[in-house]
Amino acid sequence: MLSARGWRAVVARASAAQDRPTGTGNALSEHAAPLTTARAATPLTLLWVDEHLPDPGRDSGSLRMFNLLRLLVAMGHSVDVLATSGRDNAQQRRLTAIGVGCIIPEDSGGPARWFLRWGDRYAAVIVSRYHLANQWFPLIRHVRPDARKVLDTVDLHHVRELREAELRGSRLMRLAARATRRRELNAVRAADVTWVVSEVERRMLATTAPDARVEVISNVHDLPSRAPRPGSGAHLVFVGGAQHPPNADGVSWLLTDILPRILHRLPHCRLHLVGQGLEDCAGGSASHPHVVFHGRIEDLGELFASCHVGLAPLRFGAGVKGKINHYMAFGLPTVATPSAVEGMHLEDGRDVIIASDAVAFADAVVRLLDDPVLWSDLSLAGQENVRRHFSMESAAPGLRSTFEHCGRALAH
Repeated sequence: MLSARGWRAVVARASAAQDRPTGTGNALSEHAAPLTTARAATPLTLLWVDEHLPDPGRDSGSLRMFNLLRLLVAMGHSVDVLATSGRDNAQQRRLTAIGVGCIIPEDSGGPARWFLRWGDRYAAVIVSRYHLANQWFPLIRHVRPDARKVLDTVDLHHVRELREAELRGSRLMRLAARATRRRELNAVRAADVTWVVSEVERRMLATTAPDARVEVISNVHDLPSRAPRPGSGAHLVFVGGAQHPPNADGVSWLLTDILPRILHRLPHCRLHLVGQGLEDCAGGSASHPHVVFHGRIEDLGELFASCHVGLAPLRFGAGVKGKINHYMAFGLPTVATPSAVEGMHLEDGRDVIIASDAVAFADAVVRLLDDPVLWSDLSLAGQENVRRHFSMESAAPGLRSTFEHCGRALAH
């Protein structure tokens, strides 16, 4: 992707070649049922720019984006996704199946050149994460000055980085986090609308960027028709890829300090770790007889149906934790740290059990496994939390507000 200055050179070289955007499909994905929601008063043409096409099985950010795309299409908008890095045929087919167009910029001279040719057709452009927004917003202003520029923060990166710096006691990490903060706030101020995933993050920006227009667009999940019920055994589950630093740190802490305490009291317990690269976080636990490394799993329903407690032992982070949403959507009671539940409308003992240290975390897991009444209460409360705050219906108002009175309507 070109820098904010580099695109000007492309302007001078842009040819009139007929580089058409990829068409939008109409079929429905086997992984995503059709949605019913109120249609937008004014259907729009929208572009979503990210580094990669969303892969719902890869991470919670991708699942959120995929479900928001489904919701935008259900509202009647015409939506294209442009991935600035590479292509993925499987994800292209998945997006086409839900009615979303996929832009292949390599076929047309790269992302900036493609947008110079076709960007004028979009009433609004959503850009994921601050670093892409700082590159793309000047180009959008040049090509379509009246297009609504939307920054999807995914989470506030500088908050996560600063919290890790504090946990590590690292001066260099603290300086890097402050640099991230400057760049991220520049993107927020340049956006017409900024999306955050929680009221906590909205309040943060109200202090640091008080003139910014901010909408809460949180994680979005489908609710299974039935919640699991605990069977025999004691199966625990953690979901999250090791490429995300809070996950790598959390799994290391779980295996080193928490799991031994659980096994001392429940020696038959088994821990399931789901996510790419988690073996590298395990050290000597990689061949632990009580730990199962699953790698990536496309559909977690079957595993969740056999598990009893979802774990979120995150010692730092920002945003809303998709793993917790996912556990709760399937009715899995959850034990989590205070950092993991931030901004999720969860009350300790009612919706989730919150534990700050390894001893309390292990105690909470054992308590849940030993108390079927508490297990059932938290299972039902967790599903209700997802229904109320993280469902398709809960995301719709923020999307409608973002795009109201926005630019040029879709020509039918």
